[in-house]
Amino acid sequence: MADDILDRLADTIAARKGADAGSSYTASLFAKGRARIAQKIGEEATETVIAAMGTDTRAIVPEAADLLYHLFVLLADAGLTLDDVRAELRRREGTSGHDEKAARPLSFPPQ
Repeated sequence: MADDILDRLADTIAARKGADAGSSYTASLFAKGRARIAQKIGEEATETVIAAMGTDTRAIVPEAADLLYHLFVLLADAGLTLDDVRAELRRREGTSGHDEKAARPLSFPPQ
């Protein structure tokens, strides 16, 4: 098993893919489909923003954890891994954020 908590979380989530929806919250998210997973990411992102706007900075932490969890579910649902995200971050490393963003092809809405 992975040493890093994020790797362990991703492994646990991936192991729940295809499991009985009644057996875990994660399995139930997979069963509901990508649209529901994406909706949960939106909800958790909003809750993270609300926490960030407050005066208690520690309130951000549990919301950020929820957001990461749901993002990991999305990655697993799409057949992607943290290594895919790491590779993209490595690709961008050392490149100005402005330059990187300007070089991206327009991709919204998805085709």
